[in-house]
Parts: sequence; structure tokens; C-alpha cells
Amino acid sequence: MTVATRSIAAPRSRAEDASQENQLQVVFRRFLRHKLAAVSSVLILFVFVASLLAPLIAMWPRDDVDIFVPSRPAPPGTIDRDGRVHLLGIDHLGRDLFTRVLYAARVSLSIAFLVTLLGEGIGALIGAVAGYYGKAIDAIISRIIEFMLTIPTLPILLIISAILIKSDAKLPLPPFVVHALTAVLLASEREAQKVVVLILILVVFGWLGAARLMRGMALSLSKQDFVEALRAVGASDARIIFRHIIPNGIAPILVSASLSLGGVIVTESALSFLGLGVQDPTPTWGNMLALSQSYMFQHPWLPLVPGIPLVIVSIGFNFIGDGLRDALDPRLKR
Repeated sequence: MTVATRSIAAPRSRAEDASQENQLQVVFRRFLRHKLAAVSSVLILFVFVASLLAPLIAMWPRDDVDIFVPSRPAPPGTIDRDGRVHLLGIDHLGRDLFTRVLYAARVSLSIAFLVTLLGEGIGALIGAVAGYYGKAIDAIISRIIEFMLTIPTLPILLIISAILIKSDAKLPLPPFVVHALTAVLLASEREAQKVVVLILILVVFGWLGAARLMRGMALSLSKQDFVEALRAVGASDARIIFRHIIPNGIAPILVSASLSLGGVIVTESALSFLGLGVQDPTPTWGNMLALSQSYMFQHPWLPLVPGIPLVIVSIGFNFIGDGLRDALDPRLKR
């Protein structure tokens, strides 16, 4: 009798423990089940931390050309005349490529995070307003989104980038914004201004997907009983949108943001590769690829130095997006 009672009690205790598990723990446990997403998170975290610690990890200044080797570019593992080992080699100007890859990761990831944060945030707000109010406001916003989605993005990005970046356009930014960017990117004020222009160009076309997702969620949530109850007790529209609509509809936005991070990195690299993004000497993976194309036939390893981390990070963000999509799906079992 006692054994039977224990055997029945054990599953009950496990069920009680499962019921006490909060939603964040459930999402985290589901996310860890996606092995590729978990491994990608570790790799991207490693790259991100290494980029933040670039001034400490790198053994040479970013633009140091006082490196003496018999020929340039020099392959990975090259030992210069002072006996120093260059893990990833030396470029055609004599700069250490390991140092430049670290600093390039800092710039490329900073741009990707800023563009995604601004784009997804603006899109979520606009979509929530459209879905919550509906009628004329929804119609106007929806037509604007549909019109912008019909515009071919890449040619417009190339044209706008060529006009603004090549003309050294300066935006009337608060000094603290410029100082913060120069500190994060470890670049000059002139290069920070160009990065801001590039970020704004990418944000202009980066909020559309998030707006459509949040609009659909807001249309559904605005008809729920709890929203009607909030209206009945006198809650303001702003409170309902910011405290209830957006938090309850944020799950698809998180998935969209994780997927768009890889897309932003590839887009920024493409613009920099074409000479319409961040310019040398400020390194990004894109302009490092552009500088290596003149030497890639004689030194085929040269484009792999920035190309491999670019591919790893962009694919990693896609795997993280897949993992988040599965983890945040309420139809899946615990």
C-alpha cells in the first residue's frame, strides 16, 4: 500500500514542479532543445565578446603598418622580422588581419544591433497603432507599408548610399550620440557620421516586416475581452498599446529581429563591399572583402579571413531565429 502511494505521489510532485515553472524557463528549455540554435548562440556570444575586448586581445593597433615581412599580403601564421606571429596573416598594406577582423566584428555587429533595434521597435509601434485603432488609420498605414514593400530595396539603397555617404553628409546629431558611437566603433567622428547615415538608410526599409507582424497581432488582441475591460475601466490608449498590446504580441517580433540581424549584416557588408558603406580605414567585413578582391587569385586565402566569420555569424542568427520560433510557439508541448 505504501509503495503504491509513493508511486502515485511521485508523478504528482513532478507535475507540480512543471506547473511552477515560469514561462521564461519553458521558453529557455525549448530553445536549448534546438541544438544548432544553442551552438550558434555560443558562437555569436564568443564573437561579440571578442569584438568588445578587441583593444585588449589585439596585439597591434588597428591601422599599424609598421610590420616588416618579405612580401605582402602574407599568409596566416606569418612570422615577421621581429619574431611576432600573425595568426591570420597580413594584408597588402602590412596590417595584421587578426586585429582588423576583431575590430570589423565590433563595427558590423554594432551596426546590425542598432539597425535591428530601431527598425523592429519602430515597426512594432507603428503596427500596434494600426492594428489597435483600425479603420482609416489602419488603411493609411497599410497602404504606406504596401507601397514601400513594392520598391526594389537594393537599388534604392545603392542610390541613397552613393548620394549621402559619398557626399560626406553630416546629420545634426547631439554631441553625446556622436561621442557614444565613436567610443563603441573606435572610429573618428567623420566615420561615426557615415555609420549613422548608413544605419538610418537601413532603418528606413527595415521596419516594414515588424509593422506587418505587429499589426496582425494587434488586430487580434484588440478584440480580446481583457482589452475591452481595460477600456471600460478608463485605461488610456497609450497604456493599452504599450503595456498590453505590444508585450502580448512581441513573440513574432523577437523571431523577426533575430532573423533580420543576419540580413542586416549581409546588407551592410554588401554596401561596404561596393564602396557605399563604411569606408577604409574603419574595418568591416564588407570592406575587408572589397580590399582582398584584387589579390584573391594570387592569395586565395585572403577573402576567407573576413568571409568565414561573416558566413558563420549570418547563418548563426538564422539558426537562433529558428530556435526562437520553436521556443515561442504556444502550440508546442512543454
